[in-house]
Amino acid sequence: MHITKKNGRVQVYDDDKVVRSILKANVDAMTEDMNRRKAQVIADEVFAKLTAEKDIISTEDVRTCTAALLRKKGYPKTAECYEKYRQ
Repeated sequence: MHITKKNGRVQVYDDDKVVRSILKANVDAMTEDMNRRKAQVIADEVFAKLTAEKDIISTEDVRTCTAALLRKKGYPKTAECYEKYRQ
C-alpha cells in the first residue's frame, strides 16, 4: 500500500510510524496503559481498514482512523494527544 504525504509525495506505507506516533501520544497522555504490542494491534487494524477501502491513502486517512480506533479501544486521552500532532 502507498500513502500520500502532506506535500503530495507518495511513499510506501510504514506502519511502524503509526506505532511510534501512538506510543509517543500515550507518553504525553501519561494515564493510559499502552505498550508496543497494543499499539501494533491498533496499527494493524488501521492498515486492514484502510486497505479494504483504497489502494493509496493519505496521512489524514491514517490519522483519522487511528484516533477513532484509539477511542474505540479505550484510549481517549491518547487519542486526544495523537490528534494534537495534526496541528
